[in-house]
Amino acid sequence: MTVTVEGGITLAELQAALKQRGQWLPIDPPHPERVTVSSLLSEDLSGPHRFGFGTIRDHLIGIQVALADGRLVRSGGRVVKNVAGFDLLKLFIGARDSLGLILEATFKLLPRPETEHFVHTRCRSLEDGARVIQSVLESAMAPSVLDAHNLGAKPGEMSVVLGFSGGYEAVDWQLAQAGTLGFGESCTLDHERDFWDRAALAVHRLSVLPSRVTEAIGALGGAPFVARAGNGVIYHRGNQPSPAFQPPMNLLRRVKDIFDPNHILPELPA
Repeated sequence: MTVTVEGGITLAELQAALKQRGQWLPIDPPHPERVTVSSLLSEDLSGPHRFGFGTIRDHLIGIQVALADGRLVRSGGRVVKNVAGFDLLKLFIGARDSLGLILEATFKLLPRPETEHFVHTRCRSLEDGARVIQSVLESAMAPSVLDAHNLGAKPGEMSVVLGFSGGYEAVDWQLAQAGTLGFGESCTLDHERDFWDRAALAVHRLSVLPSRVTEAIGALGGAPFVARAGNGVIYHRGNQPSPAFQPPMNLLRRVKDIFDPNHILPELPA
């Protein structure tokens, strides 16, 4: 239930190899055929299954990195129960190669689910969408996907998508529960593919509290969006970028100066 891979393998290749053994890494960013393990970690990429399975940092247990001075260092291990030393490997997730180049990674895996099913409901207003999302969060269901989008919807409308993964009985029970909340129509995750395949306008990312997702969506003025409704992450297309997040730059510069004092590697992400 673990795997160690070089950073240059693509996520699609890794998933295909794991599938042969009935396992998977439950991370599904856009275009997995182009995403390498190194970029998956350095850019902290994720997808619709983020709600149920977390991000890549939740599955990473070991890493090998090339530092700016040429040293190869390891952090973590190759077994799940590994508690030796500081958890430095998390520093490289989302650092965009500014602290070191990721050469190898070890992940803990999950068994492939027996079945997976997606359903959705169409909401005539953002207020209706907010009520639907809240009802899901307050229910006994444990969806692996909780998305919202407005692709193909009329102005002011949105769709909420639920995904359930696991054993047949558990998924059937949750589908029945979802039906009582108005989720009576089967669907796929095509909304995710359609959003990222559009090339007309730039993609912007917005992070808010999950309780303020629909409020933030309303401020987008009808721009095409896909939201991880249970996580508060919204991707939208348009000419108006999201408000810039202000990271703790003083702390980040101190870390950068320790790992790369001569600033040979790319600078810290904005």
